[in-house]
This record gives sequence, C-alpha cells and structure tokens, in this order.
Amino acid sequence: MELIGFLVRTVGVSLSGVMMPGPLTAAAIATGARNKYAGALMAAGHGIIEFPLMILIVSGIKWILESSPARIVVGLAGGAFLIIMAIQMLGNLSGAEKQDQIVTRGGPLLVGIILSVGNPYFFVWWATVGLALATTAVGLGVWAFVLFAIVHWLCDLVWLWLLSWASFKGSVLLSGRRQKIVLFVCVIVLFGFGLLFIGGAGFNFFRTLSV
Repeated sequence: MELIGFLVRTVGVSLSGVMMPGPLTAAAIATGARNKYAGALMAAGHGIIEFPLMILIVSGIKWILESSPARIVVGLAGGAFLIIMAIQMLGNLSGAEKQDQIVTRGGPLLVGIILSVGNPYFFVWWATVGLALATTAVGLGVWAFVLFAIVHWLCDLVWLWLLSWASFKGSVLLSGRRQKIVLFVCVIVLFGFGLLFIGGAGFNFFRTLSV
C-alpha cells in the first residue's frame, strides 16, 4: 500500500510539472501540426536524458546541478537553441509545405534531447522536487525506484503525445491562416523562454562575479 500511495503521489507531482507550459509543450504543439507522433518521439528524447539523470542524482551529483557554472552554460545553450528554433519556425510559416521541417532537421527525437539538456529549470526541478521523490523511491527499494522512473516518464509521454495528437487533429480542421496563428503563438512562447533562459544565465554570471 505504501508503494501504491507513493506512485499515486508521483503521478500527481509529475503531472503538475509536465503540464506546466514550457518549451517542450510549445514544440510538441508545433511539430504535432504535421506529425501526430512527434510528442512521443520528443518524450523518447527527453527520456534519454532523464533516466540517466535520475540515477545520477541519487548517486550524489545534486551539487553539480545547483552550481552557478552549470546553470550559466545550460541557460545560454538552451536559450540560444530556443531562439534559433523560433526563428526557423517563423521563417517556415510562409510556406505550409515546409512545416514538417519546422523545428530542426534532426527531428522530434533530437529536439526532445536538446530541449531537455538546454532547460535549466528541468535540472532545478530534479535537484529539488525530483530528488525528494527519487530518494523516497530508493528508500522503498530498487524496484520502487524503477517503477518511479517509468511512471514519471510515462507522464511525459502521455502528455506530449496528447499535445501533438491534438495539434495534428486540429491542423486537419483548421484553415491555413488559423494554423499559422497557432504556430505563431508557439514561436512567441519559444522565443520568450529563450530570452528567459539567457537572462537567467546572465543573472547567475553577474551574481558569481559579485561574490
């Protein structure tokens, strides 16, 4: 019963983070306009980063995730990628036939990897909330930790896949003009998060200099 209660709590906490609007949300909606499986592929890319990270944080690397140099590098790289991604999407809005290349030539899997690595808030979440859940799971046993990891990732998979599927269905029903409006909103969201990540990196950099 204790394990079941913990897994239920894991789903609740995980969904609260997964469903929060962010770069992966916007990217899943944008790529889903042409590929209903884009969200699932992005979740797979996200998992490639997340599963090893879960193991590492319970092995004691929390201090690395919380260090200023790590946040600066991740923020700058992630912010730059998001801005480039937004600019590429904006350029592709002029031609609907090009929207299947709307993110990167590497495809949704690579986008899932890059947006995970380049999101400083992703690492902050794992250094705090995620660490607490993972530590509790380890205390319940190895299999509890394995189930925790799978359940958490399934929350990502279901949500991102649902977003891309809904976007794909919507693109079939929406006119070209309305579809472009939706994608333009995604451009604004991605560009905004890009500036936010870079601004956060700059703040951490100047704070480091002042210490």
